[in-house]
Amino acid sequence: MKRSLLASALAAVLLLGLSAGFVFNEGTHAHARRTPHARKVSKDLISRARNGRGSDLVKVIVQPNDAWNSGSDLELRYAGGRGLRRFNNFNHRVVTLSANAALALAQRSDVGYVSIDKQVRTLGHLTVTTGAEYVRGSGGPGSGLLNGNGIGIAVLDSGIDTSHVSFKDSANQSRVIVSQDFTGENRTDDPYGHGTHVAAIAAGNGEVSCGRYTGIAPAAKLINLRVLNSDGIGSTSGLLSALDWIISNRAQYNIRVVNMSLGVAAVESYKTDPLCQAVRALVNAGIVVVAAAGNHGRDSEGNKIYGRIHSPGNEPSALTVGAANSVGTDARDDDGMASYSSRGPTRSFWEDEDNVKHFDNLIKPDLVAPGNKIVAAESFQNHIVTTNPQLDAQVSNIPARKMMLLSGTSMSTPVAAGAAALMLQANPSLTPNMVKAILMYTAQPLAGYNMLEQGTGELNLEGAIRVANLVRTDLSASTPLGAPLLTTTELPVPETDIAGYTFSWSRGLMLSRTWVAGSNLIAKYQRIYGTGFLLSDGVITGDGVITGDAALISEGLNFGTQIMTSSGVITGDGVGILNVSDLLADGTLNEGDLLSDGVITGDGVITGDGVITGDLILQAQMAEINGDNTPMMPIEIDGGGECSGN
Repeated sequence: MKRSLLASALAAVLLLGLSAGFVFNEGTHAHARRTPHARKVSKDLISRARNGRGSDLVKVIVQPNDAWNSGSDLELRYAGGRGLRRFNNFNHRVVTLSANAALALAQRSDVGYVSIDKQVRTLGHLTVTTGAEYVRGSGGPGSGLLNGNGIGIAVLDSGIDTSHVSFKDSANQSRVIVSQDFTGENRTDDPYGHGTHVAAIAAGNGEVSCGRYTGIAPAAKLINLRVLNSDGIGSTSGLLSALDWIISNRAQYNIRVVNMSLGVAAVESYKTDPLCQAVRALVNAGIVVVAAAGNHGRDSEGNKIYGRIHSPGNEPSALTVGAANSVGTDARDDDGMASYSSRGPTRSFWEDEDNVKHFDNLIKPDLVAPGNKIVAAESFQNHIVTTNPQLDAQVSNIPARKMMLLSGTSMSTPVAAGAAALMLQANPSLTPNMVKAILMYTAQPLAGYNMLEQGTGELNLEGAIRVANLVRTDLSASTPLGAPLLTTTELPVPETDIAGYTFSWSRGLMLSRTWVAGSNLIAKYQRIYGTGFLLSDGVITGDGVITGDAALISEGLNFGTQIMTSSGVITGDGVGILNVSDLLADGTLNEGDLLSDGVITGDGVITGDGVITGDLILQAQMAEINGDNTPMMPIEIDGGGECSGN
């Protein structure tokens, strides 16, 4: 009886709260009257009520604040909330309510934010051109072969075909040490075909075709967390469950790297996006999270566009990776950007009570890696190749040795994830921020492309390992700002030679809305390299002047005031295309504003129905494969026996 009364009372409160925030006319549409509470609700949830669908049941993610208690969970159930789900490491709740009830819920003082549980989808010379081959024996004293051994890489994707030979170790045992399903299909194989390919790029053993298609960290352990179903679709809550599982199990499986070759249209600011918040929690726990930038760098007519970075790639703590085009060669002098790779700035936003949009406007991606026409493992009879047989690479006729050809930032992301694994094997004391900083500092700026396209440039593993091996292993929260970062006073030569081409390192970092350059980034310890910080913490902006907080960033560094194109030498050289002050000013870059050689699409444009598209867009891939005049990689049929040149 008491429960019934409580439920009735709470339902009345919810209805009263709803009428306080929204006024419905006598027609079929609901019209929102703005209150401060509207800032606590995702825009797509408000749109659902406006479009006459307020009575529809919708699964939402509730972000409580400190006032939430165990009684609040009971109240949700008594008020008709169905399927309430909690997490072990995030203070989020997932519950199914009517859209109207969800809007009213946001008005409660113990609720911080409410958003819809969105759908999720997927978005051979590789080791030479990235520098992985050059560092195999350079893991530092006593470390042996640098191949990712002992490092756990969690792959959040469509599953892994564990029968594929690419995932066997030297004893013919699977390196996929655990598999979990978060889709509800109760299977962990890969009927869709995306996750197997991604996992092999990060950690394929190269057994097929005599090592031609070896992954970046071929001895790393793989943690298969299936968040995309047989159609390549998942949900934000499924992703949150997988990330929650990682935090709880990271020590058992030594999970140091997470690969997310997926994403959803980034509409909500990273400050309220539950997926971004979960990524931040993992990074603060010492895990490198690598996220795809997205494949929306051009419109349907092939025009260059800006502002389409996916979530969680819009999260500042994530290592966000775009796609470079290595045009099928090992040398780096002909590398450029893949035209489909999403460009910054991030256009996720929040709205105030006056309907003014406040865009995040972060510089992303952080760097780029080869992502065009990558050959890697093909799962058994998968959907992608079955419906697109031209993507079979014709490497072998044996199912467990078949390889497929894909392009996208989904492919460049595991290149960076594998690189992070090698760095952590070389120096396990590196923090996620340090891994990210070293990768950006040693990247190769690609001539003719700006920072919103490439970040600091193309990943250079040879340089990154050289620096990682020199970083002190005794750094801690008590290490003073400006203390020596390296074990030597002689800085490494900031250039790398790959396949006979020598290039300079960027010697800079992206810091959310600006950049910083200078040798002190590796000569001196920066407090922002610790856990619990963003690399952008300590950057002070005001009146168009950008300086560093002396408590977090040492002196002697150059802070940028322009977003630059690169002449291919160091970060910040070339021609400015945009004032940093324009990124700092809320709402300055509006939808359709011309940005140098492209157009800002901005304004939180949602493509499709808000599905996480994960960066496997077959139309974009096929256009790139068929229309960019890049030569195909040499392919030979593998008979499946001992390697003898095939």
